[in-house]
Amino acid sequence: MGVETRRYMRLLVFFDLPMVTKTEKRAYVQFRRFLLNDGYDMIQWSVYGRILNGNDAETKHLRRLTDNLPPEGSIRCMTVTEKQFAGMRLLVGMPLFQEKKVGVAQMLLF
Repeated sequence: MGVETRRYMRLLVFFDLPMVTKTEKRAYVQFRRFLLNDGYDMIQWSVYGRILNGNDAETKHLRRLTDNLPPEGSIRCMTVTEKQFAGMRLLVGMPLFQEKKVGVAQMLLF
């Protein structure tokens, strides 16, 4: 499959988890570590995203995400195309270092 025909997408995860008790804090840390270890990048607080290569990768990572959900809280996910993600506007603040340096054309998928 050529680079031109690949369908790059982004899986975005938005979450709001309770952190009152020690158990809830542990669940938050475990979920956040899962996201980081699974290749997600923090876009902003409680918003993480990762690049996907096609619908099969989307299905795989949605299953992995579902298998690692904490017991409480609100977690949502959304898949957008790379073109839609690139069209996102930053209204306040500066782009993160990784946003400045690495675009989809420079990424290697394993």
